[in-house]
Amino acid sequence: AMHQEKDCLFCRIARGEVPSRKVYEDDDLVAFHDINPAAPVHFLVIPRAHLVNLYDADESQAPLLGRLFGVIGRLAREQGCNDGFRVVVNNGRVGRQEVYHLHIHIMGGPEPLRSGR
Repeated sequence: AMHQEKDCLFCRIARGEVPSRKVYEDDDLVAFHDINPAAPVHFLVIPRAHLVNLYDADESQAPLLGRLFGVIGRLAREQGCNDGFRVVVNNGRVGRQEVYHLHIHIMGGPEPLRSGR
């Protein structure tokens, strides 16, 4: 059975208890726009199952981790990242993880305009 935490923000988003602007969802994954975007396109991809971070992941989660990374390219393209994007996974305190449920940041979109060019 899939483990979830009652009070975890991202488990609650996955269950639909907390509203989010969803990009994609299926039985294993949920993708939604970051509430505080750092790029023109910035969404998160999470497993529904509660994995704290990559310290908790091992080869037994290979199918789930493969699914996570397997949808990113298509979702990034659908969200308008046609010329590249960044994939960031923050792990633990030094890794600046803020929500302790594994999440992959996808950031891209049109390049910001720079003055003086």
